[in-house]
Amino acid sequence: MEFEPVIGLEIHVELSTESKMFCGCRAEFGGEPNTRCCPVCMAHPGALPVANKKAIEYLARISLALNCNIPGRSIFHRKNYFYPDLPKGYQISQYDQPFAVNGQLGIIFDDEHISVGIERVHMEEDTAKNIHAGKSGRIAGALYSLIDFNRSGTPLVEIVTRPEIHSPQAARIFLNKLKNLLKYLDVSDCNMEEGSLRCDANVSVRPAGSGTLGVKTELKNMNSFKHLEKGLAKEIERQVAVLEFGGQVVQQTVHFDFASGEVTPMRSKEFAHDYRYFPEPDLVPLAASSSFVQKITADMPELPDERAKRYMADFNLPAYNAEVLTSSRELSDYFEATLAYFNDSRIVSNWLMGELLGYLNASGTELAGCLVTPAGLGGLLKMISSGEVSNAVGKEIFMEMCKTGGAAENIVAARGLTQISDAAELAAIAERVIAANPAQAEQFRAGKDKVLGFFVGQIMKETGGRANPQVTSRVLRDKLAG
Repeated sequence: MEFEPVIGLEIHVELSTESKMFCGCRAEFGGEPNTRCCPVCMAHPGALPVANKKAIEYLARISLALNCNIPGRSIFHRKNYFYPDLPKGYQISQYDQPFAVNGQLGIIFDDEHISVGIERVHMEEDTAKNIHAGKSGRIAGALYSLIDFNRSGTPLVEIVTRPEIHSPQAARIFLNKLKNLLKYLDVSDCNMEEGSLRCDANVSVRPAGSGTLGVKTELKNMNSFKHLEKGLAKEIERQVAVLEFGGQVVQQTVHFDFASGEVTPMRSKEFAHDYRYFPEPDLVPLAASSSFVQKITADMPELPDERAKRYMADFNLPAYNAEVLTSSRELSDYFEATLAYFNDSRIVSNWLMGELLGYLNASGTELAGCLVTPAGLGGLLKMISSGEVSNAVGKEIFMEMCKTGGAAENIVAARGLTQISDAAELAAIAERVIAANPAQAEQFRAGKDKVLGFFVGQIMKETGGRANPQVTSRVLRDKLAG
C-alpha cells in the first residue's frame, strides 16, 4: 500500500522589539543569565502585564502579509501547564479568538504552485530557557538543569498552517519562504541558531487517495531547514513502518536527534482542554479597528512576490531570475543598489546569480559579510562593459575583490590586467602563434573554421586572458587569410 504524508507546521517567531511583550525589560539574545528580568516576567505577586504596542503592530504586519483576515476583536488567554521555564505556571497566549485567521502562502514545488492555508496567527510570550547539563542536552539523563529567564516574556508570534503540505521537501520550501517574508517585513532577525525562528511539525500518514487524516505526532523544535526536512522524513518512515507491520500510530510528541537520526517519544500528545484555557483577566481585548489595519497596510514594505513581478515588468527579467533575486531581502536590496552604479539589469542579474552567489555558497559567507559592495561590483562591470578588461579577467578580479575588498581599478593597475585591444600588438602575437602551429593554420585555410577558436585560445593563454576577443578574432582571420 502506498501512503501519503500530511504535514501541518506551527512556526514560532520571536519579534525584534526593543522590550518584552508585557514588561519593559530589554528583549535581546544572550547576555549574562537572569540579568534582563523583572517582577512582571518573573511572575512576582501583584505584578501586572501591559501589552507591547510595537509587537501588536508587527503581529498585524505578519497577518496581512499572509493574507489573513483580522477580526475586530481578539483576546489573551492563560494557557496553564507546569514547567520549570514558565514562572507563572501559565503562558499568556491566545486561544479561541486569535488575532488573525484564514490566510495563505503560496510556494513553488516541483514546478507546481501550491497554496498552503494559514489557520491562525496569534500572539503569545516566550518561555525562559532551560539548560540541561549532559551529553544529550535534554532533560532525560541530565546531571542537573539551569534556567535563564532573560528570554521569558519575549514577544512570540505563532503561525499555524493547515495540514496541506505533503512532503518534507515542500515543508522546507514553505519554511524558507516564510522566513524570507518575515525578513522583508523587518519584524524578526529569524536567526534559527539563536531560536528566533522555531518550527514544530504535526505529521501523519494515510493511504494514498484517502480523505481521512491519520493519527498525528508532533515533532518539536526543528531549528534548521535541514533538521526539519530530515526529521519529517524519518518520522514519516517510522509511521509507515508501524502501519505496514499491522501496528497503530500513537498520538504523541516526539524528538528527532539529528546526530543519530533517531526519533524518540517525549510525552503523550496534549489536547487543548489539557491546558485549561481561560481569558487573561489582567489584559483588555485587542480591538483591531479599520483605521489601525489601514495604517499598518499603508506602512507595509514591498513583499517578495510583488518585488519579483516588478523586476519582470520593469527590468524584463525572466521569472526564474526574479525569483532568485527576491529570495532574500538582502540580495534584492544589493541588486537594486548595484543598478545605481551600472544600469544594465540583465548583466547585474547574471553576475549576482552566477559569480556572487557562487562565491557565497562556496565560501559559506553571508551576503552581509561579503567585501564586494554594490558600488564595487558596479565599477567592475563598467570596466568590462567599456572593454577595459575582458569578461574572463573580470571574473578573476571579482574573486580578488571578494578576498581583499579592493577596488577593481586598483587591482587592474597593480596586476597589469588591462585588456589588450591594440590591433598592431595583437597582430604581432598572432603571427608568432600561427608560425608555431602550421598544421592548424592549414586546417583553417582548408575550410575548418572552428580551428579559429584554437588560435584565440593560444593568444589568450599568451596574454593571460587580456586579449580583446573581438579584435583578436578579426586579426587572426586577416593573418590566416594572408
